[in-house]
Amino acid sequence: MFGLAQTRKTGFGLKSPWRFVLVGTVGAAVVLAAFSFPAPAQEKMPQTPSQPPAQVGVDAVISEPLSQTVPVIGRFVARRTGVVAARINGPVGEFRVEVGDRVKAGDVIAALVNDALKWRHELQKAEEQQYRAAVSTHKARIKLRRQELKRIERLKKSAAFSKARLDDKRQEVAVAESELAEAQGELASARANRKLAEINLYNATIRAPYPGVVSKRHIEVGAYVNVGDPLVSLVDDAHLEIEADVPANRTPALLAGTRIKAFVNGTEEIGARIRAVVPEENPQTRTRTVRFVPELPPGISGLASNQSVTLRLPAGNDGTVVTVHKDAILSRKGKTLVFLVQGSQALMRPVRLGEAVGARFIVNAGLAPGDKVVVRGNERLLPGQNIRIREPSKPAKAGG
Repeated sequence: MFGLAQTRKTGFGLKSPWRFVLVGTVGAAVVLAAFSFPAPAQEKMPQTPSQPPAQVGVDAVISEPLSQTVPVIGRFVARRTGVVAARINGPVGEFRVEVGDRVKAGDVIAALVNDALKWRHELQKAEEQQYRAAVSTHKARIKLRRQELKRIERLKKSAAFSKARLDDKRQEVAVAESELAEAQGELASARANRKLAEINLYNATIRAPYPGVVSKRHIEVGAYVNVGDPLVSLVDDAHLEIEADVPANRTPALLAGTRIKAFVNGTEEIGARIRAVVPEENPQTRTRTVRFVPELPPGISGLASNQSVTLRLPAGNDGTVVTVHKDAILSRKGKTLVFLVQGSQALMRPVRLGEAVGARFIVNAGLAPGDKVVVRGNERLLPGQNIRIREPSKPAKAGG
């Protein structure tokens, strides 16, 4: 038993030095860790004061009058255009115009074969002369019957007077007057027929109803045409209007007489005046037709029907709005933000925007006129970071 107790004491004595070694090692590790890692309070300290000021460009929030316009594509249309049709039946004898020829009102475009029309006109003239002579004959006969009637009436107090003969003469005068009325009716009918033949003979020559340019020929010489068949298409390019299909929600701002700007060929500016808004809406496109009277400056020419023109139409009623430059707008995590300049720092400010007005946006909330916002260098800015405003570069001198 003494030997066993001595052995346990000896083992305990051997393990004790290792215990001191282990404790010393742990203590050294704790001391090294304390000197190797920064304190938690130092990790949360902001680094912004130690960063150099960022160079930025700024722009002011302004209040400006709103006169917003929207572009709408229109087209020139001729106020008078269409086909020139035949007014009578007949074969085409000749054409005096070609496609592209310019004609004046009354110029001859084509002529139908009119031989039969000429002789029908002569026939109607002869019939008119015949009935005119018949009217003259009946007038002379009436005059004769009235003379005889007067002679008989003078014999009323004479023994040779016959009442029956007086009655007969009165009836003869009535018959002669009736025959005169019939002859005058036939004369009027003959005169009307002669006028109709004269009109047909005149219509055998097709004339331009208004000045313009021949855009198409529908028929050739020798073809037989009926009443209403087209001969040529004519466009009056001297009297053009502008027609545009405008969205229905824009038409309340379009008042008759309002002047707007328009651009031909994309760059050439002209004026236009609203003439009428047609009260008929296309249910498929939700647009209404609007007509404009162009006010062309001197020297402009070469306009054509169906040529496109860009109209600048007012988007709504004019007013005063607050606007900010588009380069100041940032979008982060679904929010619209700007960096507002306060002293030497840039503070982040959420804003609510409206429609675009050129290179700016309408500000509905978040900014006021006179505020300065960062428009250059704002992509890498941090909230509260010091800034230094970059002055705009001056233009180089001539010869520099």
